Amino acid sequence: MLQSSNPVLSDQSLGRILAMPGARSDTASVQGVMAKTGFCTVLAVIAGAVGYTVAQTYPPMFMISMIASLVVSLVLFFVLMAKPTAGIIAAPVYSIAQGLFLGCVSLLLEQILASRGIKVAGGLALQAFVITGSVMATMLALHTFNIIRAGPRFQSVIAVVTGGLCIAMLICWVISLFGVRMPFLELGEAFKGGSAAWIGLGLNAAILVLASLWLLVDLAQIDEAVAAGAPKSMEWLLAFGLMVTLAWVYLEALKLAFRIAAMFGDRK
Repeated sequence: MLQSSNPVLSDQSLGRILAMPGARSDTASVQGVMAKTGFCTVLAVIAGAVGYTVAQTYPPMFMISMIASLVVSLVLFFVLMAKPTAGIIAAPVYSIAQGLFLGCVSLLLEQILASRGIKVAGGLALQAFVITGSVMATMLALHTFNIIRAGPRFQSVIAVVTGGLCIAMLICWVISLFGVRMPFLELGEAFKGGSAAWIGLGLNAAILVLASLWLLVDLAQIDEAVAAGAPKSMEWLLAFGLMVTLAWVYLEALKLAFRIAAMFGDRK
């Protein structure tokens, strides 16, 4: 999730789509992609609500949803690489699987806060959803009004930063296997305050900004595909790519809301 959506929306993948033979009676549109993304978002929200509710009475649902989300994501990735037209199935299935997992994560983090006597107004899930919606609306406005354009140089910088983040996270994970702790990466450290909590909060916010900027890249690639005359069926594939990035944004927003509540929330 620390990479852009998106091998699915990579130049190589889109090139394969545009090279598909056959006459096109109808082509993709930005409005069509957004409508399908909205539909997938509704599916994710419903699945998240189901996961949230079920996990309250059946705690193992968290682990089940995590494994299912991972397996589904990997399978759909390879399916789409082999057959891009499968997006009409992949996008809804991915949205449901990811929504289920994120709903369970939301409940888990809320329960951790509740165990410390911290109550979040509206719940973490709602706060993360509002942040995600606000981020998407902001990126759409920046892209639509040409305030920020995700050109080649912009994409290169974002890709380098994301690659560096992935490497840093991998190194931290490896050294943790040898008993070396990285307090600023642990959500639980937010309860203790101090420098580790503040560094973790800042890092979380920075990653959220990075994930948000990938939305600009996705939107630019969607524009390119539409301008090049991608077939109507590819709107589902493009919507799938957006949903991957939106899921990342939501997860980072959820973690950020958790850290803020843990550090500054009112305790009973």
